[in-house]
Amino acid sequence: MNWDNRFASRTAQMKRSTVREILKLTAQPGVISFAGGLPAPEFFPVDRIREVSDIVLAERGREVLQYSTSEGMPELRGWIAERMSKGALKISPDNILILSGSQQALDLVGRVLLDERDVVIVENPTYVGMLSAWKPYDIQFTAVPTDQDGMIVDELEPLLQPGDAKMLYTIPSFQNPQGTTMSRPRRAKLAALLQQYNLPVYEDDPYGELYFDGEKMPSVLEMEAAQRGTTSIEDCTTIYAGTFSKTLTPGLRVGWVAAAYPVIDKLVQAKQATDLHTSTLSQFITYEMIRDGKFLDDHVANLRKVYRERRDLMLATMDRCFPAEVTWTRPSGGLFTMVTMPEHLNAVDVLQEALKQNVAFVPCDGFFIGETGHNTFRLNYSNARPEMIVTGIERLGAVLKSLLTQA
Repeated sequence: MNWDNRFASRTAQMKRSTVREILKLTAQPGVISFAGGLPAPEFFPVDRIREVSDIVLAERGREVLQYSTSEGMPELRGWIAERMSKGALKISPDNILILSGSQQALDLVGRVLLDERDVVIVENPTYVGMLSAWKPYDIQFTAVPTDQDGMIVDELEPLLQPGDAKMLYTIPSFQNPQGTTMSRPRRAKLAALLQQYNLPVYEDDPYGELYFDGEKMPSVLEMEAAQRGTTSIEDCTTIYAGTFSKTLTPGLRVGWVAAAYPVIDKLVQAKQATDLHTSTLSQFITYEMIRDGKFLDDHVANLRKVYRERRDLMLATMDRCFPAEVTWTRPSGGLFTMVTMPEHLNAVDVLQEALKQNVAFVPCDGFFIGETGHNTFRLNYSNARPEMIVTGIERLGAVLKSLLTQA
């Protein structure tokens, strides 16, 4: 049978993830990978997970191995709701849905809120996983430019005035792929625009806890609630997605979405048709690890220290080894920096040369809206050990200098 004639037309917009495909190359021995958005595996809390797994299996074994509710474990939803309730903003467990990683939130939100040819406003560049999730709906993506302070919110209002935008998507903290953070004044301006235009905004926040400098920035959801003068998420248009993948371990596949109850209710209906519920065992293990708050706080504090040191080492080595014609972002948290080369260089071609030196990264052309970004690539500093960072960046710097000399 010719299956190509049988697939739904929307599958023409489905492509294999560039990042996931490059990760296959990095599995080869000797390759120094700055490609994936991967946490440092040597800091996964293996012993703690083993300990709490024994506890939950001994105390609630039959329950944790059974089917569960689609909304998620009540205790875990309550813990997240309490953790997110800051200042005047109060969030109920009914406003929380537990997911199989926050990537599932993108899939479910697309199912319940987006129709074909809807207009979605995004930062440029933006998260390629979101584009992969929503492109099959034949979405019209409208791009807002960015700089070192994140989305240039002053450029947003003209895009809202036609009134045809269905949603705004943003990663305000330590953005993927740039590593940049939306400044507090811009968050306040965005909150004011949300109140004025009542535009739904999807706040993707997988990296927010991994801040290195100062204090954690208030979320767009918090800023919107303050702008509206409300204590309830029910009055807000922000849909907030969080995850434990970057703070505990991605293998558990536990994330969540927080939103007004009508949105949660519809997402639950979509989830029931997708996977029924997130792994019961993973939810119980996660909750047992974090329930006292102290373990998670201590663990994340250690991750901040380690990732800050690796960021500093990578940036210092780039300062020393990269040619003057090349620039890069200087993140204050998260996992990434984005490199920009002269226009005549193509990151895909540079990657081929880098792989010959056993160094890998992710070209960023797929993260951009429009015909741009071919001369940019993303580097991850959280996953590689310090000695690998130095060696890999030295090799990459030599590749860049060689290519620029040939041009």
